[in-house]
Amino acid sequence: MRKWLLRTVFTLAVVLVLACAGTWLALRASLPTLDGEIALEGLGAPATIERDADGVVTISAANETDAMRALGYVHAQERWFEMDLMRRVPPGELSALFGARALEADRRNRVHRMRARVEASLADIAGDRMPQLQAYADGANAGLAALRVRPWPYLLLRQFPQPWTPADSVLTGFAMYFDLQDATNARELAMHRLAPALPPALFDLFAHAGSRWDAPLFGATRGDAVLPGADVVDLRLLEMVEGDGGLRERSPFASMGAARDEASYGTSPLALTPPPAPQVVPLSPATRERGVGAPPSAADLSPGSNNFAVSGALTGDGRALVADDMHLGLRAPNIWFRARLRYPDPRAPGGRVDVTGFTLPGLPAVIVGSNTHIAWGFTNSYGDFLDWQRQTPCGATPTAGCVPVVRHTERIEVAGGEAVELVVEESDWGPLIHRGDDGSALALRWTAHLPGALNLGLADFALARDVDDALAIADRTAMPTQNVVIGDRVGAIAWRLLGPIPVRGPACDGARVSVPAGAATNACAPWSVATDASPVLRSPDTDRLWTANNRVVDGADFVRIGDGGAALGIRAWQIREGLAARTRFTEQDLLAIQLDDRATLLSRWHDLLRDVGGDAAEDSAMRALAEASRDWSGHASVDSAGYRLVRAWRIGVHARLAEGLALPARARLGKDFALPDPPNFEGVAWPLVEQRPAHLLPRRFACTADTQRGACVPTTDGWAALFEDAAREVRDTLGADGPLAQRTWGERNTAAICHPLASAVPLIGRRALCMPAEPLPGDGTVPRAQGPAFGASQRMVVAPGHEADGIAHMPGGQSGHPLSPYWGAGHADWAAGQATPFLPQATTHTLRLVPR
Repeated sequence: MRKWLLRTVFTLAVVLVLACAGTWLALRASLPTLDGEIALEGLGAPATIERDADGVVTISAANETDAMRALGYVHAQERWFEMDLMRRVPPGELSALFGARALEADRRNRVHRMRARVEASLADIAGDRMPQLQAYADGANAGLAALRVRPWPYLLLRQFPQPWTPADSVLTGFAMYFDLQDATNARELAMHRLAPALPPALFDLFAHAGSRWDAPLFGATRGDAVLPGADVVDLRLLEMVEGDGGLRERSPFASMGAARDEASYGTSPLALTPPPAPQVVPLSPATRERGVGAPPSAADLSPGSNNFAVSGALTGDGRALVADDMHLGLRAPNIWFRARLRYPDPRAPGGRVDVTGFTLPGLPAVIVGSNTHIAWGFTNSYGDFLDWQRQTPCGATPTAGCVPVVRHTERIEVAGGEAVELVVEESDWGPLIHRGDDGSALALRWTAHLPGALNLGLADFALARDVDDALAIADRTAMPTQNVVIGDRVGAIAWRLLGPIPVRGPACDGARVSVPAGAATNACAPWSVATDASPVLRSPDTDRLWTANNRVVDGADFVRIGDGGAALGIRAWQIREGLAARTRFTEQDLLAIQLDDRATLLSRWHDLLRDVGGDAAEDSAMRALAEASRDWSGHASVDSAGYRLVRAWRIGVHARLAEGLALPARARLGKDFALPDPPNFEGVAWPLVEQRPAHLLPRRFACTADTQRGACVPTTDGWAALFEDAAREVRDTLGADGPLAQRTWGERNTAAICHPLASAVPLIGRRALCMPAEPLPGDGTVPRAQGPAFGASQRMVVAPGHEADGIAHMPGGQSGHPLSPYWGAGHADWAAGQATPFLPQATTHTLRLVPR
């Protein structure tokens, strides 16, 4: 019996070894070819693909079309699976790869019918770039076919990759619409429902769009909110009217207090979080550049990206400097792919293109970078690009004022199951998203739906000669609307919005739900978009430019562009102050601003905590937090417990203030209550905690009897009770893990940057498919905005014509293959903030492509 047992164990061991060896060989077989010579069909002349030690690619070709064919080839070999995810998100086609666990995400996105829209307008979108679009697709398919085994994620999912088409590249571009703009337009709808449910003075507080931290390029600081007096609104006297959902005292910001501080970072319109079997972690090519936290809120982290520039007047040698760090959801590999493209082109200055920067696998273009004549970078603009209209769809027998509707049946393929049909109804305004009990519906109009929403004009930035040329190219470029900052080699700089802006009629108010003609007098006709309607700010009118997802314009331009949830201005304010503090700049100086983790906003909250905690009882939570935060350094540093405690307490205070202000609406709306994301709530919360008016104190702290319906018996010190209640939540939640003084920010803010399928690989998935779990400095209210799976998806500081002095960082590495030498390459420098070269370095591998 012992012999049989030994034989069985030996056999199992042999089988395990063979299985591991087979898996390893299969994984090795799906690695790209790095050296040698490959015959590539359609190539007009020989081309080379060189890689340096970090896998940064240099493509040298005879013309643009050949360069795009080679780019498609290398993107496919290194990133096919990630390209596939990007093209599947906008049309809602993830279920065909992942099965039924992706159906919810697919239904949410399929209502926009993006594949049908793209295929119907592909020729217009591609324009005269169809040859490059087709060459890229052909190169991608050739790169996939050249792998000896299909990419490893498809082995795990037991699926086969489908060919790439020009339409798929366009869908990749539309994926960024879903990532950077809220396709559900939830904030605007919530504001619409909130307005009639609150006294006007309370609604104005939620709608306040500014703070003392405003730092626009145009216009003045709006400042903190002016609090209404007790003669205007008094929370102690408001009558609570019960709605369908009843009255509750829980915070309208679910899990926004100390427990929220421990929540994982980031949800995304692009995220897929299915249940086990296998469990797939959020894939996010990006976590919609909202905040680092889920869901977004006033008190947690603000939207991410920064870009800024200084003109040649401030560099000493006449060169402009451009800095850009686009903050998105982070994964391994990164969303971007670093590349340098070189080829002759008579349209380019000097007859040759030499452009270096960050490409998006799936698209034939450099997204941000430098072409030796100009450098450019983006941040998300947060204009108002979606509008609701309430309509009454016509039935079988049309009635007065009804709106004709077209019905489309969309078929969603499901891996391992039956296909699902989804009926999408559309009016001339857009798809009908929400149905009312009275037969009406809310239709959604979105720039992404309209002709002119997307084209390949961005690729022409590789040809730009100077700022004037780049601004002219921007006039005809369509993409999710961004703040673009541009600098050129003679020292000029400029800012403008790049992308489509709604052209609304005089009857349209983009911030409110409109009604169609025939139903009311304030009819808003379907609007179009324009790409040449942006204001411009440029040198010599300014020598410094900055944006950080904040409000950048004012007056008529702000009314026209609208507010889609622009971020609290604190990051832009710190960047502006950093730029104002010097009169000479180098690349290192701008990198230092990108890495700034000074907690300017939270410093006054630390002072408040210290003051009120010092007056509190010995056994109070306030006193415990104040004492545990004595290590306050004024930075979002990994070793600071003080930063973490102050941050969590501020979030808790914000939540309780929002609870009190919104309670009348919660009572009236019941189950329909949803509090909009008020990104500038800091501009309301600080005046409240500074002035502490009794009439704006939440009822559960202001009253000692019948806090909901009856008379309010005032408390003696309700504000102290509110502060203590928030502190108690922090103390109890974080203290459960040990002494408060040991609960550092680094313990909370630890990197969790993984491959989308890390959780699907048993035992070794997290170890093999994640970047190191290291503590990260920074937070959403400092320029170095980063969290466990959110942060700078790239950093760049470069002067056009001086690229050899430029700096670039990228997390997650170049390759999507864990056995590649480029898996995670460069990630450690990104995490440390250590300057690394912008240009590719010495070549370590050369692949020669020749015509077949």
